[in-house]
Amino acid sequence: MLQNNGFRALDRQTCLRLLAKVPVGRVVYTQQALPAVLPVNFCLDEDSSVLLRTSAGSDLVRAVDGAVVAFEADEFDAVTRSGWSVVVTGRATLVTDPAEHERLSRGGPDSWMPVRDGVLVRIVSEVVTGRELTGT
Repeated sequence: MLQNNGFRALDRQTCLRLLAKVPVGRVVYTQQALPAVLPVNFCLDEDSSVLLRTSAGSDLVRAVDGAVVAFEADEFDAVTRSGWSVVVTGRATLVTDPAEHERLSRGGPDSWMPVRDGVLVRIVSEVVTGRELTGT
């Protein structure tokens, strides 16, 4: 990849490897025709989908189920002025298949917030982009 002003584009595999190292990212979605961003803890499924757990009646579930959303996670070091950012764009859906829900419940993310009637949201990683800041 070419160096451009201290930034380097990252390939899909590198992006997914970096995502798997951090526990928190941000879901970017539309709520009442306005952009909304919500920090969430997450994990990656074996198919590279982003998984998060939330309450069934949450505003997030109502806003994202069936919608195309973005998910962003990053890691930066202010001292060295280096780090990376990865964005996953894809359709968000609730995991409704009982067997799949059971499988994901065993190893999937636990919400850091209290969850009532927990559901799993899957964001399919249709487009994965990232860049690395290499420091100055």
